[in-house]
Amino acid sequence: MAAKPRQPDEEIAAAEAADLDARFGGLSPQEIIAWSARDGFPGAIAAVSSFGADSAVLLHMIAEVDASLPVVFLDTGKHFGETLDYRDALAADLGLTDIRIVTPDQAALDRLDPAGKLHQSDTDGCCEIRKVEPMARGVAPFRAWFTGRKRFQAATRAALPVFEAVGPRVRINPLAKWGTSDLADYMRAHSLRENPLVAYGYLSIGCFPCTQAVKPGEDARSGRWAGQAKTECGIHLQGLGEALTGAAH
Repeated sequence: MAAKPRQPDEEIAAAEAADLDARFGGLSPQEIIAWSARDGFPGAIAAVSSFGADSAVLLHMIAEVDASLPVVFLDTGKHFGETLDYRDALAADLGLTDIRIVTPDQAALDRLDPAGKLHQSDTDGCCEIRKVEPMARGVAPFRAWFTGRKRFQAATRAALPVFEAVGPRVRINPLAKWGTSDLADYMRAHSLRENPLVAYGYLSIGCFPCTQAVKPGEDARSGRWAGQAKTECGIHLQGLGEALTGAAH
């Protein structure tokens, strides 16, 4: 099957992201965030956060620039209770004033996962209705958004750019080049609250049915969908771009 021709707005976003990456990708995370929020996409940018293992670093940097910047959180209905408590406590610590909680479409859950057990038979399908579709709704009002993704987290992220196109929008990964020591140093320097699950070996924290502690020597995301070929929930993959492109027309 021939690939669908790219839409003009996708081409514009791709060119814009490439240009921004060349011009600003070498700046510090703090400089990237400040420029993007104040000059690049003023009033049209958000952050997406899972309030996971090292989310405090990005969120602290954002709060230093603009504590009112919208922060989108996907409440999948399958989070650890510790993560939900941590979300509220960290937001209070940092003075974040616009946490936007996005939930799955109830009609889709009733139709496709009425018993709440779809993850046992179809992890991709579960992520689609609990993460990808809600994420598309969550970021649709914005031209760009920040994520906390980093290159060291998994082989699939090794070439992660700082600025990248997602459909007709731009996704920004200010911490792409940072490693574990950078994150740890920043957490200590600013006395940031840590997700309590980290102490139990959870180095990448998602929904509780599909997350387990990381074993010594494994990469940070090895505890996600352990034993499966799956490495991403989908909110960072092509499906989100397609959903956003559809929403733009």
